[in-house]
Amino acid sequence: MILGLFASALAGLAVGLTPYAPPPASQVVVYRDAGLIDGLGGGVKPHMAVIVEGAVIKAVLPDQQLSKADLKGAEVVDLSGRYLLPGLVDSHVHLATSPNRKRAEALMRREVYGGVTAVRDMAGDGRALADLARASRVGEIPGPDIFYAALMAGPGFFADQRTVSATQGATAGAVPWMQAVTSQTDLPLAVALARGTSASGIKTYADISGRLLARITAEAHRQGMRVWSHGILFPATPEEVVAAGVDVISHACQAGFQAAAPPPVSMSPPPVLPYAQLADPDNPRMAALFGEMRRRGQILDATNYVYVVGEQERRAAGKPVSCSADLSARLTAQAHRDGVMISAGTDSFSPPEDPFPALHQEIVFLGEKAGLSPVEAIRSATLTGAMAIGQQAQMGTIEPGKLANMVVLAANPLDDLRQLRSVVLTIKRGVRFARSAYPPLTREELDEEDN
Repeated sequence: MILGLFASALAGLAVGLTPYAPPPASQVVVYRDAGLIDGLGGGVKPHMAVIVEGAVIKAVLPDQQLSKADLKGAEVVDLSGRYLLPGLVDSHVHLATSPNRKRAEALMRREVYGGVTAVRDMAGDGRALADLARASRVGEIPGPDIFYAALMAGPGFFADQRTVSATQGATAGAVPWMQAVTSQTDLPLAVALARGTSASGIKTYADISGRLLARITAEAHRQGMRVWSHGILFPATPEEVVAAGVDVISHACQAGFQAAAPPPVSMSPPPVLPYAQLADPDNPRMAALFGEMRRRGQILDATNYVYVVGEQERRAAGKPVSCSADLSARLTAQAHRDGVMISAGTDSFSPPEDPFPALHQEIVFLGEKAGLSPVEAIRSATLTGAMAIGQQAQMGTIEPGKLANMVVLAANPLDDLRQLRSVVLTIKRGVRFARSAYPPLTREELDEEDN
């Protein structure tokens, strides 16, 4: 009797601590009569129904084919006149470069209420990221699932203040989530240490040769980890980054250094992009690079949004622009024309007063500036985003067996990508986040500068 009361008390406590926990499999919800954009590449399928059991999609079928058995005991959500698409994935964020739990939770809340159900965090304090990922996953806080990177770079990089901030209390370059590597590094051990942080991938950043990158990539893949690399590693050139077999390459502008002859091999002095050569929208050196990326099935995490923001800030400060939004768009467009898969990553957050995540603006940019069709732009933030983090078997499309990660919109985003801001409801692992219940960000929560 006492044990039973104790168990009941614990269960009640758990519910109180995890208000956003995924529902039990016995809970059935039927989303009816939606205009479905399933993420598989087609247009809107009218009058569709999605049956969800707990956190998982059980069936997707025309609404008129629902049976009495399907509806018996189920909660029914009428989506007539609404549009249903997969939960969005931002393939490049930084939530814990300088750990601030209050600020991170606020940003995560804005993401999930804005339709973002998963993010790829591209390196920060691994201790903080593990805690945030766990809290979101078990439902202690509202937010997307977090899949994060452990960083590897040459020893010279770890004087960077960002690495110092992300390793407070320890030594930058000598912790499992931020390791200095050389040709003498015991790579099986280094990768195992990175894997032990619960990171999903290894990010390579700077001061790494093409040969060392190839060794890191081979060992990471052997141990079941993905490799996410900057487009140029100084000295590893974009061509060498591609040849190393990494899974995802970040920053369209960094890939642009391939057009330089020869590409720069050092970050000091700061290299300048070859704007004259890149004026050709079909630069042959870039075409060769993108053709090899297509052949290998590599993804370009273009991060156009960060170049838009960076250009605005630098021009306002009277500083030179390292890469313009226009150049980023041209490089992304050429990669897309050459058959490279593009994922939607932001590498920055929208301003505090913006009630929606920056990912919406990245998707619009891909459609309006980089030549992707609305279907392709949405795919960049759904299936391709899921592929970037290696989670395409669980998310990215609305199909039976996948997680119930979905977004309900009031208007059709294929008519105008800006309609992504017509979010009515986000469903993450079966948990519903009504847009009408969104608590806006406050200045108190955002008392730190962006990471």
